[in-house]
Amino acid sequence: MKVLVTGGAGFVGSHFVRAALADRLPGLEGAHVTVLDKLTGGTFDNLGEVAHDKRLDFLPGDVSDAALVTMLVARHDTIVHLATEPGITDVVGAHVLLSAALQSNIGRFIVVSGAEVYGSVSSGSSSERTPLNPTSPDAAGKASADLLALAHHRTHGLPVTIVRPTSTYGSHQHPANPIPRVVTRLLDGRSAPLPGDGSQVRDWLHVYDLARALAMVLSDGRPGEIYHVGGSVELSHRDLTALLLEQCGAGWDRVAPEPEPPGHDARHALDDDRIRHELGWRPRVEFDAGLHATVRWYREHRAWWEPLLPYA
Repeated sequence: MKVLVTGGAGFVGSHFVRAALADRLPGLEGAHVTVLDKLTGGTFDNLGEVAHDKRLDFLPGDVSDAALVTMLVARHDTIVHLATEPGITDVVGAHVLLSAALQSNIGRFIVVSGAEVYGSVSSGSSSERTPLNPTSPDAAGKASADLLALAHHRTHGLPVTIVRPTSTYGSHQHPANPIPRVVTRLLDGRSAPLPGDGSQVRDWLHVYDLARALAMVLSDGRPGEIYHVGGSVELSHRDLTALLLEQCGAGWDRVAPEPEPPGHDARHALDDDRIRHELGWRPRVEFDAGLHATVRWYREHRAWWEPLLPYA
């Protein structure tokens, strides 16, 4: 298998690539991986441990570059699209990839989206049949890219599958994201931020479990379908902050309230019965163990995250 991973130097992408090259993902044993990433959100250091693997090629570039993308797609039989950009840029990148895929004999095309396309869910959980209701422009861009991809399946038979994970955590995540933002600030001797009243609720999924889910969808998922990947625990931001304070040996005196970001949904929740029943996926990483390992990684890799603090 020859797999093109867009955004493969980012948080989720680099975990997927490292696990694939270590033959830890079902169906991807022996696969050759090409990473296309313009390194705005990710860093080549995320691929450091596999940088010299003979099964890895890396190209710095933009998924919106039609000439480059067309050339790359023609050399691959599988696409995992993880590259994201704010708002309409998500749609442009998806359009370029989908157009290139139509010109080539692509066997599988996975588009990785997110729970934010449904907007806030006051109770219960969103199923794959729930109407899209994005709140922010970024979520609207992601939802639009999803619809464009599914339309290419219905109109042209392109073997596209959408994967929508819930909030994901783990090592190598940029400190602008909720968990590493709290952890790195505490480790740096500063106050941890708490948006609004801390009542926002997210379901947390370890990044390795998401990588496994992507591999299973590649192997056995149905083209034209959507698969949710849920987490193992649902927490308010206040409760999550309490766990992180405990992990870092800090108290609530180290917490500083800040305004809630505009368009910030109160709650995300996904019904992931489809991927469980059809593909047999289950989360393997228990949240307490995963969170402990994540905090330990940031504690031991200050040189990785410290240069990123001005952008967090």
